[in-house]
Amino acid sequence: MCFARFIRERQFIANVSPRTLEWYRCAFRWLPTETPTQDDLTDAVIRMREKGLKPTGVNSLCRVLNAYCHWLNAGADVKCSPACKHPKVPRLTEEQRIMPTFSEPQIKALLRWRPESPTQRRLHLLVLVLLDTGCRITEAISIRVADVDADNLLVTLTGKGRKQRRVPISAELRRAFYRYVVETDSTADDLLFPMDRNNARRAVKRLCKRLGFAAPARALHAFRHTFAVNYLRRGGSTFHLQKSLGHTTLEMTRRYSNLDTSDLQAVHQRISLLAR
Repeated sequence: MCFARFIRERQFIANVSPRTLEWYRCAFRWLPTETPTQDDLTDAVIRMREKGLKPTGVNSLCRVLNAYCHWLNAGADVKCSPACKHPKVPRLTEEQRIMPTFSEPQIKALLRWRPESPTQRRLHLLVLVLLDTGCRITEAISIRVADVDADNLLVTLTGKGRKQRRVPISAELRRAFYRYVVETDSTADDLLFPMDRNNARRAVKRLCKRLGFAAPARALHAFRHTFAVNYLRRGGSTFHLQKSLGHTTLEMTRRYSNLDTSDLQAVHQRISLLAR
């Protein structure tokens, strides 16, 4: 009953999304009991690794297990801290990889593309939204016409945990929004992109192939990485980027902001004490 109660509290009190609830259920399948000991947690991690889960996947599931153990021992009203004595799993070391992004020529090819059919125009607008805001694909496909504040160049996004945030958009994206809404005769309550993430991923990959290049790994999320890198490359601050991406911690933002060697070289030429 403890698993079920934890999930119900997160569903009705914390108001988490259905996908998060499924994430909880997936994590609980690794526990042999509803009152796990430290050995039970350690055994769960070992079984995850034996099944082939990568450290990132293990850490994702263990965040749930640690939150559950804290809830079980201290309750939902007490914030977890290093002083907590309940069983917990330490974070596994993850391999730090450079996240995939679209190259400058690929971005130019996407922006030069001129769609011909209504379906292509919808895909074109989706690509522009992902490039201009850095939002998650789940946030993009939940945008309704009313969420776009054309007067103030803002769009309201609904992120993880159903948290909303308003992020700026460019005048170019506003024009694309306006043209699309007029052409499709959309109303305020209509979704701009009535599709799921799988359809969006397939459409983006087909578009990239049509334009003469292979889509980066994790194609939809690569738009987010591309936005983050270019945001910093063009002088944006990490703190502002954190707000734009909807991250709760700055550490999460740093993972998206990997600058390549040429970026470091360009900065060095500007700040070097030897340069005159």
